Amino acid sequence: MKDWISPVEAAEAIARGRGRGVRIAVLDSGIEASHPAFHGKFLCDDIAIVEDGHKLKVVPGHGRDLFGHGTAVAGIIHQVAPEAEIGSIRVLGESLSARTAIILEGARQAIDRGYHILNCSLGCGILEHVLKYKAWVDEAYLRGVHVVAACNSSDYGRPEWPAYFTSVLTVNMARTEGQREIYYKPGHHVAFSAQGVDVEVPWSGGAIKKVTGSSFAAPRVTGMLACLLGELPSLDPLHAKLLFKELALPWNPEIMAPNQRP
Repeated sequence: MKDWISPVEAAEAIARGRGRGVRIAVLDSGIEASHPAFHGKFLCDDIAIVEDGHKLKVVPGHGRDLFGHGTAVAGIIHQVAPEAEIGSIRVLGESLSARTAIILEGARQAIDRGYHILNCSLGCGILEHVLKYKAWVDEAYLRGVHVVAACNSSDYGRPEWPAYFTSVLTVNMARTEGQREIYYKPGHHVAFSAQGVDVEVPWSGGAIKKVTGSSFAAPRVTGMLACLLGELPSLDPLHAKLLFKELALPWNPEIMAPNQRP
């Protein structure tokens, strides 16, 4: 398998790809494994990072989603890359929040378990925590692990981590019906956009819900990346991001999301 392909070849790979052989860690609120949207597909990991006194421990996730968010994210990934292997690493609680230490341990678990992509539809805006996030993002980059993150859904220009690290493929929501379209807006930390406004997703309790947010745009790009990696497993994060830049459509005001300004 060659180490590089042209943008045209990459587009063809994404169009025909199904994500076979690619392992994706969903760092989120858990995944409701029994949801009909997954058609009985088993999770390759189902763990939760929880506090035990002053320590953190890894416990079984038991196929539970504490909020519904992680199920939605996994559902989008499964829709785009149905043969990708998905692992649930629960780091967010019932209020969709978590301590930085829990998220960092979840990321470490994902990297150590050999996942190819980490989907992070979450973010931290606490300035003092930047270096804590940078440590594991840099480790992922050096080990060839791809990190896809959502930006802030209230204001995409507000710094958050891991979204604002340049090695991360960061995605905002767009008003578009195209399920495999990606847009590029140069000169911004958050340069990519994908479908994420008024999209139907699986939710906890076996439900289907219409949602809006960058959280639901990021997994769409994760799925596209999985299709690409299924065809080109050796593709590193830097080259993948450059390819997506070449593949993307130019951003235009018609797709502007609620968290953007003209």
